[in-house]
Amino acid sequence: MNPVLAHTYSSFQGHRLIKSGPLAAVALAVKHAVEAGSNDPVLIFDDRTGRSIDIDTRGTDADVLARFATNDAFDGADDAKPDATESRGRGRPKLGVIAREVTLLPRHWEWLAAQPGGSSVALRKLVDEARRTNSERDGTRAAQERAYYFMSAMAGDMPGFEEASRALFANDTSTFNERIAAWPVDVRTHAAWLAYCDNA
Repeated sequence: MNPVLAHTYSSFQGHRLIKSGPLAAVALAVKHAVEAGSNDPVLIFDDRTGRSIDIDTRGTDADVLARFATNDAFDGADDAKPDATESRGRGRPKLGVIAREVTLLPRHWEWLAAQPGGSSVALRKLVDEARRTNSERDGTRAAQERAYYFMSAMAGDMPGFEEASRALFANDTSTFNERIAAWPVDVRTHAAWLAYCDNA
């Protein structure tokens, strides 16, 4: 994941971008926007996924900042967080290894058992190799999906949405930019950023 997206959220009031940044700062901006009053809906998006989220902005400014400061401190580090529900073998936590069930056919188990280091080592090597080989493709797919989720929420009823979506998944940047050109500036700018910032 692009580190630019690791800790960022973006809030919109109608089609206008209010704030992008850490969740605490975005939450505070949303609180102020709601308190100022508006007929336009206010939405917050997780920039890593493009999906809208709901947050609690009740209380004072200090309450809101305190509520989400911890989230920002650990946000984006999900892979480093141990899962309390997972069982671990003795000594495994120091290695960061998590035991989970894997279901394979007998021929797969036979092949794994014959590999140097055994099944676990062979599986880790296979996964690492697949990640290296497919990292660019996976990054492109993740960018397309987050842009599509954002576009669906913010521009699903706008002219050119269907064509822009097809161009997005076809990786046709030129057509994508043409189809979103008439959208409100903040919406089209954010959609393009989500779609292509990993590939910049």
